[in-house]
Formats: sequence, C-alpha cells, structure tokens
Amino acid sequence: MVRDEVEENLLLHAQRLPALDANQLVEDYRVLIKLTNPEVVAYPDKDLVRSSRHLIRHAADVPVLLSAIASKPDWLLTHNTKHFTKAVAERTSLRIATPADFFRALSSLFR
Repeated sequence: MVRDEVEENLLLHAQRLPALDANQLVEDYRVLIKLTNPEVVAYPDKDLVRSSRHLIRHAADVPVLLSAIASKPDWLLTHNTKHFTKAVAERTSLRIATPADFFRALSSLFR
C-alpha cells in the first residue's frame, strides 16, 4: 500500500520536471528500492480497513496506516502530518515523524 502511494506521488511530481530530470528521479527511486530491499506487507483486508476507520481522520489513509502497523516499523515517516497526527501515533503506538524530524533525532544520537 505504501509503495503504491509513493510511486503514484513520485510519478505526479516527475511529470512536472524536464524529461531528463524525471527519468533520473524514477531511476534513483528504483535504485533506492533495490538497495533497501523493503519488506512487502499484504494489502489489509477490506473488513479490517472498515473496522479501523476510527484510527485516522482521512479514510484513504486507513490502509496505509494498517500496512505500517502490520510491518511494526521503528518509525513511520511522512510529510502528511495533517492526517498522521500525534493522536494517531498514540492510538496506534507508532512513532510518526517527518523525514526531517527523523534525521534530526538520528543526528542527535551522534553528538
């Protein structure tokens, strides 16, 4: 679910770039996926999505949230702090942060 959403957004942003830059962006993403070898989590069941609607305000984010819960990440990184709020983090026991906040926390470990 998350990978599909990332790829959809990536393609939307790539369309606004010159062709060479767009191609490089897509290729860089493919390399990143290959290097990181992400865990693949099955799409959440429709009944689970329906019954979990209370976890987050935006209905389209429920499957993404459930995929994150299923993978038990150390961090859930998103720029969507409008929907993935502190309340959502508390309800789900996920550590939700923006990528910048994550890297600030990571760099503070090495000071």
